[in-house]
This record gives sequence, C-alpha cells and structure tokens, in this order.
Amino acid sequence: MARMSALEAAKYGIQTLSFSDRKEQEPLEQYCTSHFKGDFSNIDDLVEFAKQCDVITLENEFIDSSLLKQMVEKSGTPLYPSPQTFEAIENKWIEKESYAKAGIPVCPYQLIQDPTTDFNTFGEKHGWPYLLKSAKGGYDGYGNATVNNEKEAFAAFDKLGGSKGRDILAEAFVPFRMELAVTVARNETGIEVYPCVQSIQENHICTKVLCPAPVSAKIQQKTQELAEKAMIAIDARGVFSFEFFLTKEGDILLNESAPRPHNSAHYTIEACETSQFENHIRAVLNLPLGSSKLRKPAAVMINLLGTQNGEAMVKNAISAVQEPDGHLHIYGKLSSKIGRKMGHYTLLGDELDSTFQKALLLTKAIEI
Repeated sequence: MARMSALEAAKYGIQTLSFSDRKEQEPLEQYCTSHFKGDFSNIDDLVEFAKQCDVITLENEFIDSSLLKQMVEKSGTPLYPSPQTFEAIENKWIEKESYAKAGIPVCPYQLIQDPTTDFNTFGEKHGWPYLLKSAKGGYDGYGNATVNNEKEAFAAFDKLGGSKGRDILAEAFVPFRMELAVTVARNETGIEVYPCVQSIQENHICTKVLCPAPVSAKIQQKTQELAEKAMIAIDARGVFSFEFFLTKEGDILLNESAPRPHNSAHYTIEACETSQFENHIRAVLNLPLGSSKLRKPAAVMINLLGTQNGEAMVKNAISAVQEPDGHLHIYGKLSSKIGRKMGHYTLLGDELDSTFQKALLLTKAIEI
C-alpha cells in the first residue's frame, strides 16, 4: 500500500521519507527519496522521523493512538488521518462502538471480559460457531479464530493472547449473501465515494474484487451512503475502505474499516479516473480530490498470492501482460510465501461476468 502511495506522490514531485522497523529493504523504499529505520513503539524514533517531514500518513492502523498524539505534539508535524480519528477506531472493539453509536448497523459483537461466562453467553445469544478476534493487529486471517464450542473458545483465547492481557472480541457469524466494500476519500475540499464492489474472500483473505458489485443499484447506493456516514462519524481525512456484509434478508452491516488505501480498491488504479492512491496523497495534502468515476463499465481485480516458499520469481504471466486492458502489478517483495499477497492483476471490460471469467483464466497459470 505504502509503495503504491509513494509512487503517486512521486508523480507530483513530492519527496517521501519511509519509516520501517525492518533491516531488509521494504518494497516502499524502492520509490522513496530517503529511508528511516526505527521502532514503531519508541516515541523518540517517531519524533525524530516526524521532524524530518511536512506531513505524515500511515499504511496501517497498528500504532497506538497515544503514541501518534505524542509524536504530533512533540514534532509539530501533522498526521492524517489524525490521532483523534485513529483513537475512534483504536481496535476492533472501539471501532464497533464508534460506528454503532453513529447509528451505523454493525455485526453483533462483545468484548470478552470474563471467559468463564462470556463464551457461552455469546454463543447462546448469537449461536455457535462464532469468531474470536484479537482486537488489535489482525489482518488477512491473522488474529482470528473460528470457535465451535467453549473448549475451542478457551484454546483460541489463549492462542490470540487473551490470557496475556490482549483484548479479544467475539463476533457473530452473519449469514451473508455477499461481502461488499466501498472506498472513500475525504478532506477539507470535499468527499469522493468510489463504486460499491464485491469482495470475494478465501480463508479470510481477499482473493477477488468485482466492480461494480453484482447487486441492485439501490443496494450499491445504500452501501455507499453508509460508508460516507462512517467516514464523517470519525472525522476521517485521507482514504478509508469499509467492508460490509449483505445479509440474506437484504440488510447491510458494516464489518470492518481500514484507515488507508485497501486491497479491495486496487482496481481503481486503472479502472477509475483517479486511483485510491492518488486520492490518498491528495487528501492528506488537502488538495482537491480527483473523480472516482469508472473509466469502463466493468473491472475485475485478482490477488496474486504466493505459490511457493522462497525467492520471489514471477512465472507464466506473458498471456496476462499481453491482454488488452489487462494490468499486472508485482509488489517487489523479495521473498514469497504460500498465500502471501505478492501482486494483483486487473482486467477492464464492458460486461462484468465475461470480464471475471477472462481474468480468472489469464491468472490461473501465474506463479510467484
């Protein structure tokens, strides 16, 4: 995400400084003017970094808002989204509370405070199985566990760090018909809402995105309205993505949000007049936002996951590259792991189903 945002910044002649806590080269560093190595939990490192910047933005939501507040106060450098916005979605439990209080429908949830009673109480009320989630830090299936009974709940609670003091959230399984997502850009100049898309998940990882979502215009519009409402509720500046469940009864429930560019909107790079990454740069710099309109009637994005453990090497991608209006993106990660996001492929077309089938065919043989 940061790498693609830095590329958009470079188009405007903006110099970028990256912050990383890893010794090895990050994909982001391939496009940055300079680099800073430090510890995300060390306020001195954060302040030293911040003093070298005019504006700061983040590619994830894992740093505590208290540290972000201190960084802004001690350095005088603004951060967008703001520390106050991050505080409103500090973890999955606080996030649910913030949106629920704003009148946005969310999935049934409960913070686990007493495992000896809460596991069964939640199961009896909302049904087994359900999900246990680490309130902070989980993504792409990490930090989640499906539990079918109290015994499994205790085991998952320990594995997720609940016995060590980490907040653990119980979340009901929603009998949904489809998972939807909407990305929104916002700053003082205005707001841009991207199309409603279908996000197809496998093992808690987004593998495919279909745009526009194959649902009625009414459902698309309602989902976009809820995403915009959520953005305003937490006074967000930047680009956010919101993930929803469309239930079998036709209800729309907000599942999770991401305070940054998101995998579900990678299709916007080619499919929209202004990509999510460009609008993220525009938003945090308070520049006028670009149009989120589609360039063609249909777009399909396929995530390219690692097919082996070892050095990253792209194979069998020639057909995908040769396809008119097919767009291959490789993220520059030096090592591949089975199931790791290594790149994506976007195909534009005039009709959604045929574009989807062609994209599946073109990416089937690709190995990374």
